[in-house]
Formats: sequence, structure tokens, C-alpha cells
Amino acid sequence: MRRITRIAAVGVMSAALAVSVTACGDSSSSSSSSSDSKDKKTALAYDIGGRGDQSFNDAAYAGLAKAEKDLGVKGTEAEPSDGESDADKVQRLTSLARAGNNPVIGVGFAYAPAIKKVAPKFPKITFGIIDDASVTGSNIANIVFNEEQGSYLAGVAAAKVTKTKTVGFIGGVETPLIKKFEAGFTQGVKDTNSSVKVISQYLTQPPNFDGFSKPDLGKAAAQGQLDKKADVIYSAAGLAGSGAIEAVSKAGKWNIGVDSDQYNQKGLAAYKESILTSVTKDVEDSVFNLIKSVQDGKPQSGEIRYGLDKDGVGLATSNPKFTEMTDVVAAVDKAKQEIIDGKITVKTTP
Repeated sequence: MRRITRIAAVGVMSAALAVSVTACGDSSSSSSSSSDSKDKKTALAYDIGGRGDQSFNDAAYAGLAKAEKDLGVKGTEAEPSDGESDADKVQRLTSLARAGNNPVIGVGFAYAPAIKKVAPKFPKITFGIIDDASVTGSNIANIVFNEEQGSYLAGVAAAKVTKTKTVGFIGGVETPLIKKFEAGFTQGVKDTNSSVKVISQYLTQPPNFDGFSKPDLGKAAAQGQLDKKADVIYSAAGLAGSGAIEAVSKAGKWNIGVDSDQYNQKGLAAYKESILTSVTKDVEDSVFNLIKSVQDGKPQSGEIRYGLDKDGVGLATSNPKFTEMTDVVAAVDKAKQEIIDGKITVKTTP
């Protein structure tokens, strides 16, 4: 059974800023009680969109679920609130640390300012942050990925399968991280077929992060690109990307998913046949590995990078229609090896 508790946002005037937390272990007592103090507990603080985004956050949850099953830890999940500030994230991480969770993992670069403030106050607790290497400390593990490398492979595939010689990229929010996806994808397309046009679009600009959470924005952007004859669209937009996937599927064109193998995401089952492949990030294993390192008494810290050479990023092959395209698969495999061998250097900015 799941139990729902609520962590109050200390020092925040409005009760609306409280954080909903789901504890994934079986227990009859509150997660903050002294009876749980000796239990192995860990926590995930989700990024924009929360669990159920069929993408980034769900991949992190899969790592937590694996740790619960294989390591016997009790997992706590903390969802973000709409329009929250860095101060809200500080309160969330503080509450999770005080409850005895170790490690406490911030899912996404948005947690960097909060971890910078909270981690020094809890030196015996490991804080993990995914997709950020800017904030460092002896008890901070920076889990980062070479997204541009996986995106390059997606560009190769897109250039090989397009019939209109027009493909699209949809980024959720125009940040340095998402620009890595765009840069790799565009380079992969152009290196494969320089005559293919790439239409790039971002849904929102910081500090507006709706581009990661509102499917209608992704749907409208995809429709606009379809109207411009794009027949392959790669969306790196979190939950908003599901709207793009819907639009592309209904148009009978190809989607390229992101972060998780979106062909296998239950929430996208109605559109799976349109998902040619997905650029995957091994967020699941990265979360599990961090939790395991703490349980083993050898907590990870510093930069932990996952690239093509360690299968930390890659291109999913779940859709049988993709694997049947032997020339496409061969081109992708060739590009992958050349990146690993250093023959291709993938750009990190468009």
C-alpha cells in the first residue's frame, strides 16, 4: 500500500506551498517518526511535470522502484508545485533530509540553487542532482549525460527516413541543456544528408517552464511543423512532448521520443506505432547506482557522466519497424562507433 503524507513548507506563509509526498515503502508510521530512523530511506524530488510525464521523471522513478525491490529501501517521492520558487525547493529538500532520507535526489537542473544551500547543512547525507554539474560539494553527486550524442543518432535516423526532406525539433524550454539535444540532432541530420531541412522551435523561454509541463503547447508546435511538411519530429519537452507525439501520430508521421523509451510507456500506448525510436538517457540506472553506493557505504560524489561509451545515452530499438530498417540501423551503428572512437565530435550548442 502507498501512504500519502504532506511535508509542510517551513516558513512559507501559504499552506498552498506545502509539498505532497508519496512514500513507496510499507509502513504504518509517519516517515518523519523516530521509529523509522534506522530504516534505509531515500527520496526523489521531481522536476516540472512530476511523475507520470512518460519521460524524464518516470525514468528516475524506475530507478527508485528498482532500488526498493533490489535493495529494500523505502522510497519517498516529492512532487513539484505550480509556480514554485527556489525557496520552495529548499524547504522540500530540507524536509526530506530531516526525515532521514539518504540520498536525497533532485531530478533536474532546477534543483541546483536549492542543493547548493541545503547540502552543506547535512554533511552526512548525499544529495544527487540530475543534469547539473555547476553545484559541487563533498556530499553532492552530479549525474550528467551526453545528450548531444544520443541526439546525433536521432538526427541520423531522421535524415534517413524522411521523405519530405523536412524534419522538426521541439525543445521544451530554451536552456543550455535542451540546446544540447537540438545541437546533436541538427548535426546528425546535416552530416547524414545536408539537403534535409531542420525546423527548430522552443515552447517557452525561462523563467517560464510551462514548455516542460503543458501538452497543448507541444501539440500546437508539432502541428505547426507538420503544416510545414515535417514528417519526423523529435521532441525534448518532458510532459509537453506527449502533446507533440499525439499530433504527429494522428498525422501519420514519425515521432522520436526522449529520455525514456517512449514506445514502451503505457501512457503513450495509443501512439506507440508512430514512435520510431527514442533518445534514451539511463536515468533509471543512474538513480539506482547512486542509491546503491550510499547503501554500500561508498557514496558517489562529484561528476558522474553517462555517454554512448557506457550506454548511458543511446537510441531505443523497441519498435520493430525501426529494426526492420536495416540501412537506418546500420547508419546509426556506424555513427555511434565513430563517436565513441572520437572520429565524430558532437556539438553541445546549436
